[in-house]
Amino acid sequence: MDVFYGIDCKNTTKKEVALAKPDFWKNSKNYYDLKSYWRNLFGCNVHKLAIDAGFTCPNRDGHVAIGGCIYCDGRGSKLRQKGELPSVADQIASGKKYYKPQASKFIAYFQTFTNTYAQVEKLQAIYDEAMAQEDVIGLSIGTRPDCLGPDVIELLGGYAKKYHIWVELGLQSIHDKTLQFINRGHNYQQFLNAVNALAGSGLNICVHIIIGLPEERDEDVLTTARTLAALPINGIKIHSLLALEGTALGEMYKKGTISMITKEKYVSLVADVLEILPPEMVIQRLTADGYHDIFLAPDWAMNKLDVLNSINKELSRRDSYQGKHYIRIKN
Repeated sequence: MDVFYGIDCKNTTKKEVALAKPDFWKNSKNYYDLKSYWRNLFGCNVHKLAIDAGFTCPNRDGHVAIGGCIYCDGRGSKLRQKGELPSVADQIASGKKYYKPQASKFIAYFQTFTNTYAQVEKLQAIYDEAMAQEDVIGLSIGTRPDCLGPDVIELLGGYAKKYHIWVELGLQSIHDKTLQFINRGHNYQQFLNAVNALAGSGLNICVHIIIGLPEERDEDVLTTARTLAALPINGIKIHSLLALEGTALGEMYKKGTISMITKEKYVSLVADVLEILPPEMVIQRLTADGYHDIFLAPDWAMNKLDVLNSINKELSRRDSYQGKHYIRIKN
C-alpha cells in the first residue's frame, strides 16, 4: 500500500520515491488542470456553470460574525446585483447556451456565498432542480467547513452514488492567526474535521487557498501546501489576494497599513506550491480575477492570462511541474 506525505517529511525509514511528471495527465501543461481531468474522466469537454441560488453566509448574517471576510465585498453575483434571481433551471439554461459550443456536459456550480447554509430539505430541492437539467452530470458546492452537518454530508454522499460531486471548502490558510486576522469565522481544526467527515463518502474535495495574505511569510504558504498535500483532498484552487473597494481589506490598502504581493513573488510561490502538491490533485484555479468595477490592487492581477503564462514560464524555467518535490513513501 502506498502512503503519501508532503515534501517536509524527514527521518523516515520507509523508502522515498520521487515522482516523475505523470503520463496520465495527457496534457502538455506542467500541472493537472481541471479541463484535462474531466476530459480524461468523461471523454469530452465539461464546463462548470456558475449558479447563485440566493444563499447568504453565517459569517455575514450574525450567526458566526457580521461583515464577512475582510476581502469580501458582500454583493454576491452579478445576477444578484441586477435584482430578483432567475431560477436554478433558468440560470443553467442560460449558461448552457453560452458554453454549448465548447462543452457537451456540465457541472452545476453553486458558487455564491455558502451553498450548504440552509435546511437539508431546501438544499435537496435546489440540488434536485439542477440535476434534472439535460446534460448536467454533477454538482460543485461552494461552502464553509462549519456548514457541513452530518445530514448535509449524507445528502451530498447520496448524490455522489450517481453523479460527479465536488465539495469546495474555503480555507485560505491553515494558520489560525491568519484566519482570525481575515475574519474567516472558523479555525483550522474545523476545516480538518470537515475534511475527515467528507472523506470516504464518494465526494471530491476541493480546497481554496489564498497567496499574499497579510503577515504570512513564504514558509507559511508552503506549510499550508504541505499540510494539504497530506490530506485526502482531490483538488485545489489557488487565489491571489485582491483589495476591493467597499471591503475591510480595501480600506487597509488605501490607508497603507498593508501591502499587496508582487507578481514576481506570487508566480514564484505558486510554482513552489505546485511542486509540493501530489500529481493526482486537480488544479482548478491558479489566480483570481474579476471585480473590475471595485478593483483596487494589485494591478497585475487584472490580467489573468498574463499571470497564467508567467506561472507556466516559471515552471518551464525551473524544468519543473506539479508534484516534482512531492514524495511517495512506499511501505
